[in-house]
Amino acid sequence: MSGVPDGVQRFTAPLTGHAIFLVVTVSDQAVDGVRDVLRDLGGLVQTVRFRDPADGLSCTVGIGARIWPMLVGGPSPRELHPFTPVVGAVHTAVATPGDLLFHIRGDRADLCFEFERLLVAALGDGIRVEDETSCFRSFDRRDLLGFVDGTANPVGTDAAESVLVGDEDAAFVGGTYIVVQKYLHPLDRWQAMPTEAQERIMGRTKADNVELDDATSGQKSHKTLATIVDDAGVEHDIIRDNMPFGRPGHAEFGTYFLGQSRALWVIETMLRRMFVGDPPGVHDRLLDFSVPKTGSTFFAPSAELLSTLGDAVDAPAAAARNVEASPTSLGIGANRAPVPQEV
Repeated sequence: MSGVPDGVQRFTAPLTGHAIFLVVTVSDQAVDGVRDVLRDLGGLVQTVRFRDPADGLSCTVGIGARIWPMLVGGPSPRELHPFTPVVGAVHTAVATPGDLLFHIRGDRADLCFEFERLLVAALGDGIRVEDETSCFRSFDRRDLLGFVDGTANPVGTDAAESVLVGDEDAAFVGGTYIVVQKYLHPLDRWQAMPTEAQERIMGRTKADNVELDDATSGQKSHKTLATIVDDAGVEHDIIRDNMPFGRPGHAEFGTYFLGQSRALWVIETMLRRMFVGDPPGVHDRLLDFSVPKTGSTFFAPSAELLSTLGDAVDAPAAAARNVEASPTSLGIGANRAPVPQEV
């Protein structure tokens, strides 16, 4: 990591007090200028962070499938493709435009704001903002529904194993797939429900965050549907960096979901289980109180790759590695499940 700024691509960093999620599309004519900004993103972080070095300001950038060939060149990460809508009998996970995601984090809202201001100015007229959401940490990491969020996140070496691409896609080691969705909550309807009913939907107790027993049939809890176990019995974790947002004066209350995984199929399987149901037709009842308004998929390259974005690469060799990789090999060691042929 020598020479690579530590303020970018911090995939497993702890939750901060504030975050801004900025999703933009890029005009084809602006690609070269945008690339220059991304290559020096670490320098821009340092420009702002010097005001309070202890704050931990950082920015992660994810790159979408449409812009990848023009912005990066060479082969794309093996699973990268645009967000695919998930259509259930009752609810739909919608797809919305997004070439770049900027996940700006820090414990001071003013530093996050200043960084975003400078970033948008540097990107210039060649981008269009598709979504801009400022979020905050609520109490002991609770969402606005009152439950602790991100309880199942892996930590330490398990976090890196779950999030960082390994030699299964050698050209992109150290990067991660990111899916974002912006959910709105009809908070009045949720709060009108008895706590016990809320707990059955979530699969945890509300006050002390204790897991409830999994249902073996019929309606399953959100916790159960969002837990992905392959045919070999191996559980595949993701990191959720969700944060709440809201404008009480406009009756707007929501959660911004950000999921990171070394394998995109894991998040896609989770969404399919939630929206289509397991078994199909029995959807996640949390969706009756969480309405998705956006949906985009990105690949966030390692900090090293980001700092050399667009440099000449050995594209034929990298492409050959992707083609030759076994379709049943996903991850380090034999514990990784095969990539599903349909998601």
